[in-house]
Amino acid sequence: MKIVVGLGNPGKEYVGTRHNVGFEVVEQFATRLGWIGPGEYQRLAKQKFNALAFDGIVQLADGGTEKVLLLEPLTYMNLSGQSVQAAMAFYNVFPQDLMVVLDDLALPVGRLRIRGNGSSGGHNGLKDIQRAIGTDQYPRLRLGIDAPPERVPGKDYVLGRFSEAQRQLLDPTIARACGAILTWIDKGLNAAMNAFNQKNDEV
Repeated sequence: MKIVVGLGNPGKEYVGTRHNVGFEVVEQFATRLGWIGPGEYQRLAKQKFNALAFDGIVQLADGGTEKVLLLEPLTYMNLSGQSVQAAMAFYNVFPQDLMVVLDDLALPVGRLRIRGNGSSGGHNGLKDIQRAIGTDQYPRLRLGIDAPPERVPGKDYVLGRFSEAQRQLLDPTIARACGAILTWIDKGLNAAMNAFNQKNDEV
């Protein structure tokens, strides 16, 4: 079983903010899999593990299947580890079968990067997940949101919304992120890294 966690903050006031790009990816991924229609995630998801959750079966290229759980933690970003740890414990999922999707100030909008492990990079969501599950050895998919402009605090910037120009770059990147997650589920981490880390072509 695989768990895909999109990081963000719950509540209408945070919809579309830079810090919630992980939620956007998870919601579009559920739509891409055909589990829901566009915009239906919040309304149709089940509440469990202190998160909005969807689970289902993904068909693999070799004819097999993989059960996948999608999570949007409802704990607010700084306590994301509560949901992740609860879901992993319930399903007895190993860290290598977890994919966390998040925003990254260090990457430009339009870029994504997959890694199998590493530090939190100052991201409070990753920091809490590492604390809760006791390791940083789990895959993560970062989507660039650009660095904040001069004299704009990072906290204010991530809670703001994308500019129109940023959104034009972001939307196809979210689609690529969905492709990267599907490749990870189907073919593994190295295949996803090789296919999506080195290029910006839409896949």
